[in-house]
Amino acid sequence: MTVTRRQVAAALAGLPLALAAAPAAFAAAPAAFASSGDHRPMPALHLAGDSTAAQKYADAAPETGWGMALPIFLHRDISVANHAINGRSSKSFIDEGRLTTVLAALRPGDLLLVQFGHNDEKAEDPARYTEPWTTYQEYLRQYLDGARARGARPVLLTSVERRKFDAGGNALPTHGAYPAAMRALAAEADVPLLDIQERSLALWQKLGPEETKTYFNWTPAGQDNTHFNPPGAIAVARLVAAGLQATRLLAPSDMRRLDDDIPASWITWPEGEGA
Repeated sequence: MTVTRRQVAAALAGLPLALAAAPAAFAAAPAAFASSGDHRPMPALHLAGDSTAAQKYADAAPETGWGMALPIFLHRDISVANHAINGRSSKSFIDEGRLTTVLAALRPGDLLLVQFGHNDEKAEDPARYTEPWTTYQEYLRQYLDGARARGARPVLLTSVERRKFDAGGNALPTHGAYPAAMRALAAEADVPLLDIQERSLALWQKLGPEETKTYFNWTPAGQDNTHFNPPGAIAVARLVAAGLQATRLLAPSDMRRLDDDIPASWITWPEGEGA
């Protein structure tokens, strides 16, 4: 099962354009990057995030991070460096030295996409927990400041929603104050925001309780309402790619296949294990 851009658009009908939460300067300016036909270098996209975006390996299949599917929708000359890793929060990613590694790889004009929140919420774990309106924002600022210092462009992504419905079939938000705290930081720091939490919640509502089961990692071994299988990862990656275009961080010529059905078979899992 696949979700086309038209289906996504139907799911979003009537919502405010949350992706327009990027600063007005981005909406008014030309696209940040030109296609290779303009003889300018193409950007690299770097992802810093958690297990919902991370690269998965053969031992985890069919679990799929949306970062694995993102290149499907981008110009073949745009590289994607997926630094997202299972179980990390905005805090633990930094404390383990992973942000330092990411920043060292950035080049002027690159994009740094930052999605944390799932593990920041774990108040029982002091190694990962951050408080939405204080430490969460403080750690996120380190990503923003580090990217800007290297001439790259940081982009904040609210956390993709889990699969949770009430008895009436209504998709429920699960991330508490974290999305609002990220939105506020994006506005204050003048950083583009892709509101994937709002967009994914609308998509799960459109699909409903039963159909969404085919987008999450439901297997005979268990029912996982947080992580995706290939159709789910493809659907979320499409939301991200569409957001990059809507905020004019990438141009239409930097995109491909946004209107196409994408076979789940396009997702593959290399041998090896994640950290």
